[in-house]
Amino acid sequence: MSGKKIITTVVVVAVLLFALIILSNSLFIVQQNQYGVVLEFGAVREIKNAPGLYFKTPFIQSVSELPKTVLLYDLPISDVITADKHSMVLDSFTLWRISDPRLFIESLSGSLSNAESRINANVYNALKTVISSQNQEAIISGRDGEIVKLVMQNIGSSFDRYGIEILAVETKTLDLPDDNKDAVYTRMISERNNIAASYTAEGNADAKQIRNAADRKVEVILSEAQAKAETIRAEGDAEYMRILSEVYDTAEEADFYTFMIALDALKESMTGEEKTLILDANSPIAKLFY
Repeated sequence: MSGKKIITTVVVVAVLLFALIILSNSLFIVQQNQYGVVLEFGAVREIKNAPGLYFKTPFIQSVSELPKTVLLYDLPISDVITADKHSMVLDSFTLWRISDPRLFIESLSGSLSNAESRINANVYNALKTVISSQNQEAIISGRDGEIVKLVMQNIGSSFDRYGIEILAVETKTLDLPDDNKDAVYTRMISERNNIAASYTAEGNADAKQIRNAADRKVEVILSEAQAKAETIRAEGDAEYMRILSEVYDTAEEADFYTFMIALDALKESMTGEEKTLILDANSPIAKLFY
């Protein structure tokens, strides 16, 4: 091979290598779970949110990737003090994500460790503030999400300036230190038993009052009913006597009435197998046979 051809071949290879280098420094890929941040002399030039293949100016621009996924930061276990000056052990974690890559880079240099350091300080302060505003007993008996809700309210929009969104703050453990756990639980059980006994006593007293009131009402109703029955009975007897006086208002009718009463009495006395009847001569029944 002549020297001219060798030089030509070298030049072509060099050009191809240079083109390949230029091309490799001009293309970059953004994944589904990433932000593609185009930097130019250290400043943010452009943010690529959608996944795909993109171009940049070689040697002048560089690309940095930031996660779009939800991130978890596990806060260190620490002691917190309640409003009634009792110590509790807190173990919690935070779910967060980068909401504004440009602001994230400008405020935290695009560093996840810087972000976690800020989350650790701010979230811990929010937890400490909320827990220090409540008594130990309320914290132990009220683990229903209220504390987390108050913590999120306390955090508010404090992370907006970092391009960070706090999605959730959860407590894995919020409990008593082992050395005084049994004593506190025993005291709480005793207090609950006293409250239960108080409620039971109040309920029994109310029940007794209700029963007494019901008994008095029954007595009043029965008394009124008996009085009304006596009145109706007396009125019935009076009406009966009035009717009799109207029906038997002559001597003949009165004698007939007496005769019928005597017959009824005789009929009532003639029961059983014994049909012998002994009467006094002056008996109204005996007079029936004169």
